[in-house]
Amino acid sequence: MQNATSANTDSLLTGQVLHFDGNPFEQGQQAAKVERRGAVLIRDGKILDSGATERLVAEYPTAQRVDYGDHLILPGFVDAHVHYPQTGIIASWGKRLIDWLNSYTFPEEMRFADRSYADEIAERYLDLTLSHGTTTMASYCTIHPESVDAFFTAAQQRGQRVIAGKTCMDRDTAPAGLRDTAQSAYDDSKALLDRWHGVDRLSYAITPRFSPTSTPEQLRALGALWGEHPEVLMQTHLSEQVDEIEWVKSLYPGARDYLDTYEAYGLLRPGGLFGHAIHLEPRERDRLREVEAALIHCPTSNTFIGSGLFDMDGLSRAGHRIGLATDTGGGSSFSMLRTMASAYEVAQLRHRPLHAAELLYLATAGSAHALRMGDKIGNITPGMEADLVVLDLASTPDIAQRASQADDIWEAVFPTLMMGDDRAIHSVWINGSCRKAVD
Repeated sequence: MQNATSANTDSLLTGQVLHFDGNPFEQGQQAAKVERRGAVLIRDGKILDSGATERLVAEYPTAQRVDYGDHLILPGFVDAHVHYPQTGIIASWGKRLIDWLNSYTFPEEMRFADRSYADEIAERYLDLTLSHGTTTMASYCTIHPESVDAFFTAAQQRGQRVIAGKTCMDRDTAPAGLRDTAQSAYDDSKALLDRWHGVDRLSYAITPRFSPTSTPEQLRALGALWGEHPEVLMQTHLSEQVDEIEWVKSLYPGARDYLDTYEAYGLLRPGGLFGHAIHLEPRERDRLREVEAALIHCPTSNTFIGSGLFDMDGLSRAGHRIGLATDTGGGSSFSMLRTMASAYEVAQLRHRPLHAAELLYLATAGSAHALRMGDKIGNITPGMEADLVVLDLASTPDIAQRASQADDIWEAVFPTLMMGDDRAIHSVWINGSCRKAVD
């Protein structure tokens, strides 16, 4: 249901309300608070107040009340690494990373020179992610400026906070139809940055795909652009597969390690978003932490393409910024619920079960922190932007029967994180307006 409630009307949402007082990885599950009979007051696209239902009903008697009963109201999901142009090839069979790119990704991305096709896929992608409760994402586009314009236009029309950038590739390891140059990558990225960054809820990210598809000249040009605009983010890939790392070594024989191929050209600093980061050397871990760059965990992608197991326990204990992501379409689901379930499974294989509070933190406040937007999204506190998702904790019979046996809220939530899908997403609010609601 579109625009069920106008953003210029006070709305009082009641139900069980989740917010974070801190980071559960550092402070334990008590950093996540659930108000059993809670409420959220929305005005002009922002969260004006939250707390006990009784208090807010008394203090805001004219607000339009939306009663969600025992459903859980939490921040909208934040997907920190996606490729919206890969929407149509999600769940493609049987390839390792490099073969997968050549067989599926690159042929599909060539189609985005056509603005009408880019518009179609941008709309489709945002519709699909809305149905799964995702309200913000950081997306790679293609080398075509049209693909960036299409994505930002679609998001702007919906009032969404999104991050995106033109993917840059100039090395002959990419097909001829998907190559730019060092100069055109700089010029196109700068023009797009000037056009879109900071407009409404849109942010630009400088986006070299990864070192194997960029020459040193291109990485240097993009590093220079980032130096001129340190306020924007930079997103790329790092140490996803062991054969990829060997490929990087062959292309950059003078580099100390994979990370050094970015660091040497000005692409390592605060605001860097490094997708995957599975097979990190000790020096790389230390430098990433030192500069407060973010590591983006993509568990469904890492298992689907056979990349490896992210070290959530070791990296979180070391104090890294960590976000969570679907990595559409290397990832096999648009759902952040499925992504949380996969993150749990990966962590189990590394002998560190993640608590429901930690999983929800990764998908909301943690990813917002990774994207350096923790002051705007990812939590339910006064002053934050009103991006919310409402979870039905009994959306299917199998989930309902397990949740009915729960002794506390976390036992009630966990089955939805493990088995939930779009049926569990009862409602989605973006910028203070209800964009999806189950009757």
